[in-house]
Amino acid sequence: MKRDAIDRRRALQHLASGVALTAAAASGGVLWGAGGGNQDDATGGGKERKKVGGLAPQKAQKMMFEISLAEWSLHRALFGNEMTNLDFPKVAKETYGIEAIEFVNGFFKDKAKDTEYLTELKKRADDLDVKCLLIMCDGEGALGDADELKRMKAVENHYRWVEAAKFLGCHSIRVNAASSGSYEEQMSRAADGLRKLTTFAEPFGLNVIVENHGGLSSNGAWLAGVMKEVGMETCGTLPDFGNFHLGEGKWYDRYKGVEELMPFAKAVSAKSHDFDEDGKLNEVYPAKTKYRGFSPKINTEGYKKVTKHMSENMVTLMNEVQE
Repeated sequence: MKRDAIDRRRALQHLASGVALTAAAASGGVLWGAGGGNQDDATGGGKERKKVGGLAPQKAQKMMFEISLAEWSLHRALFGNEMTNLDFPKVAKETYGIEAIEFVNGFFKDKAKDTEYLTELKKRADDLDVKCLLIMCDGEGALGDADELKRMKAVENHYRWVEAAKFLGCHSIRVNAASSGSYEEQMSRAADGLRKLTTFAEPFGLNVIVENHGGLSSNGAWLAGVMKEVGMETCGTLPDFGNFHLGEGKWYDRYKGVEELMPFAKAVSAKSHDFDEDGKLNEVYPAKTKYRGFSPKINTEGYKKVTKHMSENMVTLMNEVQE
């Protein structure tokens, strides 16, 4: 395995350990997502931890706040039948030392209404004191479909995941704001679908949160506008530090996008994956550094300077984390 497996995890560790406690308060006390990063080689408890799906295990370390593990981080192991969705709580806790998890509906797509299955899944998590935080929902139709009947069908397709999330003790479901039409039409249609779904989820005590996930949803200003148009406290965002690809080779400024989406955030997906061939870290997505007191307002140039400092001083910074 290349060194990037080590450095990716170390970058995530640094980001996690360097954020002030106000990070939780700013997002309603929820845990921050840890999506996509590989794990460092480590052993713990006098027992060697097993590598899963190409990801090396990580020794548990006390951080300033907790992180959660997105199930997609283990998609190779899941698709490769090295583990199942039922194994996820155990792998997160015993292999990586992470005590909060985020499910992906695709890994138990036919089990949303299977009470026996959900009971077993919840029991496995509860037995390990692992918190179930959210379900990421894909493939259920476009919530901003131009056809009103198809839009409503997409809304209804998500109901079972709201119910499953409630059963598992989650705080949110993550959805997509896919649509078609002009900028304004898509905003109106997506807001309509989200408002209907959020209204359904509200009595369950569940948030409906939208990730920047391609198309106009990766345009921070557009998605922030959708949130304002929905106008419901329990409808928010899940900013992903890397998902600002607009399509056709075009990218939205990630720093600007994070600034626009953070006021509505209920959770955050953090990632660092800019590495050279030797696994050396080239860039850390620095969106969380505003909680370290660098500036009361996000400033693109300031963030670039912070990123440069973090990249150039990674060894020193990681030594601080280890200490």
